[in-house]
Amino acid sequence: VQLQASGGGLVQAGGSLRLSCAASGSIFSLHTMGWYRQAPGKQRELVARIGSGGSINYADSVKGRFTISRDNAKRTVYLQMNSLKPEDTDVYYCNLAQLAMQYWGKGTQVTVSS
Repeated sequence: VQLQASGGGLVQAGGSLRLSCAASGSIFSLHTMGWYRQAPGKQRELVARIGSGGSINYADSVKGRFTISRDNAKRTVYLQMNSLKPEDTDVYYCNLAQLAMQYWGKGTQVTVSS
């Protein structure tokens, strides 16, 4: 499984960004895709994830501001980030979980200036 992430960048507080992650390889019908983020010296934390059946989980810190969605035909997951805050600044990682395996894409930097 390979994950190709895109998006990210620098934005002012209150602005928006959209992350995309396209998956390729052997992907089973039952899986979860999502986004995690990690600051230097801190643990990687869940931002949002969406199951193949459509179930969604968000971190409390992003509820109401971020929206995760997926296009199954394109094997792509999206993270729309609105009302961004400086504390959202992190490296964001795409994730796919299936059959007790975790796959990670390369991180993409999101920087929110105050």
